[in-house]
Amino acid sequence: MSFRLEKMTTKDKLKAMEILWDDICRNLPDFSSPAWHENILNEREQNLREGKDKFVDWDQAKKDIWTSVQ
Repeated sequence: MSFRLEKMTTKDKLKAMEILWDDICRNLPDFSSPAWHENILNEREQNLREGKDKFVDWDQAKKDIWTSVQ
């Protein structure tokens, strides 16, 4: 199967990424994030403790992303 990325819409590309990530998570249970990812998570956690960031509901975040690419 071959896809021409330049012909895909951003919406289609994001959907494909979501499908691929879900598949990786299901089929590679021992898959681990790279070391730099822990650093970013620690930084974001610190920002939350200091009140510099806030949580956004995941369903709302996905809607916002989809809306921004249409």
